[in-house]
Amino acid sequence: MGKNKGIIGFILGIIIGLVLYFINIPGLSYEGHLCLVFSLMTVIFWAFGIAQPGYTSGLYLLLLAVFKVAQPTLIFSTWTTSMMYLIIGAYLIATAVKESGLGERIAYWYISQYVTNFKSIIISIFVLTFILSLLIPHPWPRAFLIMSVMAVVVKSANIPREDAVKIGFTVFTASIPVSMIFLTGDASINPLAAASCAPETVGWMEWFKIMGLPMTVTSFITMFMILFMFKPSREVEVNKNEIARKRVELGSMTAQEKRTAFWVIMAIILWMTDTIHGIDIGWVTLFIAVMMAMPKIGGILTPGSWSGVPVQTLLFLTAAVAIGRVGGATGMNTWIAQTFLPGTVPENMFVLAAFITVVSIVIHLCFGSVIAVMGIVIPAMLAFTKPMGLTSIIPVMIAYTAINAHFILPFHNLAILVGTGEENGMYTEKETIKFGLPFTLVLFIITCIVEIPWWKAIGLW
Repeated sequence: MGKNKGIIGFILGIIIGLVLYFINIPGLSYEGHLCLVFSLMTVIFWAFGIAQPGYTSGLYLLLLAVFKVAQPTLIFSTWTTSMMYLIIGAYLIATAVKESGLGERIAYWYISQYVTNFKSIIISIFVLTFILSLLIPHPWPRAFLIMSVMAVVVKSANIPREDAVKIGFTVFTASIPVSMIFLTGDASINPLAAASCAPETVGWMEWFKIMGLPMTVTSFITMFMILFMFKPSREVEVNKNEIARKRVELGSMTAQEKRTAFWVIMAIILWMTDTIHGIDIGWVTLFIAVMMAMPKIGGILTPGSWSGVPVQTLLFLTAAVAIGRVGGATGMNTWIAQTFLPGTVPENMFVLAAFITVVSIVIHLCFGSVIAVMGIVIPAMLAFTKPMGLTSIIPVMIAYTAINAHFILPFHNLAILVGTGEENGMYTEKETIKFGLPFTLVLFIITCIVEIPWWKAIGLW
């Protein structure tokens, strides 16, 4: 089935691309026309998963360059910005925290202190995700680390499989809203949203000011929904002796863990004070990662640690950013906004937020990929709301929230998808749909009732 889906998507993408190429589109430049053809074809390829996204992203970038849709400096502009090096550094830091054992030590310490029953397990997952989001700037290694600790809790407390599935689903679901609290909470998605706000600059503290409270509220709503919808089949009593044994096995804090802790604390301090020292957090993150590899003061990262930096993801991000930037330069974004969006922009802020949320969710339902849909929706919404004179942060963050926090099926969010299956989070599409359907309605509460009043209060609107 998966192979046939890929073949169907490959043929469909080419056919739609060819048909669109031979259609005359008034008001769109030749370069904009080509950009539209290649972008739509690539999004179809991504949606059908015809190949690993890194390959289809590479094809898209090559087509833009070979057919001279834009200058290579614009097509590959992501590599000339700090965003790319923030992502690279974040992956390396995540590798260091995981391999040194520091993250595991913190997780077991917290569980030994505060976890006693099923409710406290669910709460602990959110708390640990929050704490580790400052130490591990990527949701996947963070979730798998927490899941490995939860597996010990499940086994030691003899938790039934049906309840273990609920715990696994919570681990990966919690990673979505909590990762959106800090700019470095998800080094793949968040910097992309921040970069889309240009010419406004969104640093670490500015991000926390804008998104910290709304995403904290979203995290609490997510936690309470899980507690209400996924009740345990029987009460759970955590085996503290087993947790204590695991802590004893870890032994005393190693020199490597201490050095890791030092550099991570340095990173957090420098991230939080970016408006004071004026150094972009991308350069800060790369600097910290490099220091972790230096002799004596580091010795944490090794040559093999580079394998933790996924080149395919970097290409995927480059292509997603290129859709927006090349689309803007060639007039594609403006054409999409004028053709498919209403002629007038809703003046009421709540109506505007609801409209952007609806459009974002509908397109995300169809195409699935968070990064790809952000690459389509955000530039179009920026062009659509430009006549209002709004700061670009508002349409970008509404769309980002509606897209990144939304899922009904696992493929709608990679953080959910990577956790499916017996060897990962143990949950299936059943749990995802059960939670995702009502949570889709909650997104309107977040964007319209939480974000808009908060942004109004801090003077953003």
